[in-house]
Amino acid sequence: MNKPYIIGIAGGSGSGKTFFLKCFLEHFKPEEVCLVSQDDYYIPVAHTMTAEENKLYNFDLPATIDNDHFLADIQSLMRYETVYKQEYTFNNPNAIPKTLEVKPAPIIIVEGLFILHFKAIADLLDMKIFIDTEEHVALERRLKRDLLERGYSHDDVMYKWHNHVQPAYEEYLLPYKNECDRVITNNTHVAEDIIVITEEISKELHKKVFAQDV
Repeated sequence: MNKPYIIGIAGGSGSGKTFFLKCFLEHFKPEEVCLVSQDDYYIPVAHTMTAEENKLYNFDLPATIDNDHFLADIQSLMRYETVYKQEYTFNNPNAIPKTLEVKPAPIIIVEGLFILHFKAIADLLDMKIFIDTEEHVALERRLKRDLLERGYSHDDVMYKWHNHVQPAYEEYLLPYKNECDRVITNNTHVAEDIIVITEEISKELHKKVFAQDV
């Protein structure tokens, strides 16, 4: 079988990666594409910390990711092998993690904050996409998510943003921006803008990856 085409999608917290991916995936059949997310490869630490320690723990560092496992699963998918992975529950001790099944496909999407920093993973990528967002927009999105969906206080979110999130973005992602094939600005909340962009990229990929099947 042909080598899968691997796309890396990187962006900081609040950049809108999740919405971009949702729009992007809608242009493909399930058997045409699979997704591997860095978020599922955090090293679990909840059982070793108090609630207060958990609040102060810096999750925005490459060392918090099981990079070897992340890379190994991408390589398995490249060999068209199905990958099974326990979902990461964001250190919620009450959540029961599901077993994720990722089936191989001709297009593999790898997404996350550090995918360009992890050189062994970056070297596998055939296309690199950078989701670029102004800081105040990203912070607004982060606040909305963490206050409403994850139950953090405003002070907790702001502490992490200034001490963990932004420093990590500037050190481990921003330096790779100019190496990317596409830089997509996502400052608006207009869905149509992202839908148009994802449609354009998906058409390009259909020609590259599936042209031999036409």
